[in-house]
Order: sequence, then C-alpha cells, then structure tokens
Amino acid sequence: MASLDPVLDKDGVRLTVDDAIATVTLTNPAKRNAQSPALWRALAEAGRQLPGTVRVVVLRAEGQSFSAGLDRQAFTPEGFDGEPSFIDLARGSDAELDATIAEYQEAFTWWRRSDIVSVAAVQGHAIGAGFQLALACDLRVVADDVQFAMRETSLGLVPDLAGTHPLVGLVGYARALEICATGRYVTADEAVQTGLANVAVPPADLDGAVRDLAAALLAAPRDAVIETKALLRGAGGRTYEDQRVAERAAQARRLRDLAGLGE
Repeated sequence: MASLDPVLDKDGVRLTVDDAIATVTLTNPAKRNAQSPALWRALAEAGRQLPGTVRVVVLRAEGQSFSAGLDRQAFTPEGFDGEPSFIDLARGSDAELDATIAEYQEAFTWWRRSDIVSVAAVQGHAIGAGFQLALACDLRVVADDVQFAMRETSLGLVPDLAGTHPLVGLVGYARALEICATGRYVTADEAVQTGLANVAVPPADLDGAVRDLAAALLAAPRDAVIETKALLRGAGGRTYEDQRVAERAAQARRLRDLAGLGE
C-alpha cells in the first residue's frame, strides 16, 4: 500500500486516504491485532472521518494474523485501563449493558454504507471479533493461510458484533449454526466454496489482489455502483415482484441522470 500521512492513527487503528480509496489498518501485530473497546471506538471514528471522495475502503492488518479476536484482558477483573471490565458490565442494568454493546457494534456497522464498497484483506487468524470484523465488509479477499473461527459460543457467549446476519446471508443458516456452535476453523478453500470469501490468493499476493479489485470497483460510475449495491442489499427482504419494481425505479433514476433530467 502507498505510504500516506494518516488521517487517524490511534489505539491500534490507522486510516489513510488516497483520493477514492481509504485504507483502515489494524496496527498491533505483536498482539495479533487483538481487539478492545478503545480499538472499536477508533474504528467507528475512522468511519466518521471518511472524506466524501472515498468510494472503496480497504480493511487490512499488519502482521501474520488479521485479528485474534477480543483481547482476553477484557475478562479479567481489572479489564483495560480506564475501561469497565466485562465483569463490571455484567453487573449493570439491562439498559446499560444494551447501550454499551450497541456502542461497540458501531465499529462493525458502517462498512456497508451505501456510498462505499468495503473490502477486507484477511490473512492468518480471524477469530471471534476478528471474524465478525471481516464479515462487516462487503467483500473479502483472503490469503491461503486464513483461518476463520467464531469462538464466542465455545466461551459461553454469543457473537454480538453484528456478524450473525452477514454470516447467515453468505453461507446459510445450517452452516452458520454449525460454524458458530462448534467454533471450528474455516479454511480458505471452504471460505471460497461457500461464498464467505470472494477469492483466495497466496499471502504474498494479498495486497496486489486487493489493489486490483479496488481498481475494478472504481472503473464503474459511482452512482451506478451505489444503486446496484442498494438493490442487492435489499433483495433478501423483498419478494420477486417487489424486487422487479425496485429495479425499475432504480433504472429510471439512472436513465434520467444520464440524460441530464435528474432532480
């Protein structure tokens, strides 16, 4: 990736912008990019700081692992400095706990905004919260050594960082349940075969494959990509006939814009 002055660089997250492409990098390889509430707030802030020129957002990570998941320090009585421990959170009211988890989820929800296409470049381990962060993106390019796993259920918890909806949408209910309930690893071959990943490449080729995909995404007019993304995102919640109506409305908007007759 090009060397650019960061727009944001804090708490294990760096955001750089090169015109239409933004890159969000996890920058704590010594801890295999383990996640914490501070990192989640930085990820949410990165989403808020995207300039309007950005069309493609690449999510990548330094080191051999994309993210080993939640930093286990969260489960200790001490927790993180300046943060309530998960034990403290469990002692709070239902409303307080719900609000805290909703705040954490903000780091995972902006990646599917209609005005951008997000691409996760995933190598090595993507465990738990790391798996859910990769799932937050529209597309996933993985290295041959990738190992996805949803370990929350094995720890007596549930995946709660907005990953269950995209997982079911990608691989279906039965396989999603089996992946989550067993906590097993999903390798690159299975990820591609099931639609969890778009393509798998050797680790040395990962950045190049993502650059090529970003260039291809930028080749189409922005408004056409936005309209198409909205159509596809909404298709699962529409009947066949409703989807036909949505297609016609979207195409009418595009034709009017191309003819200079848009509002």
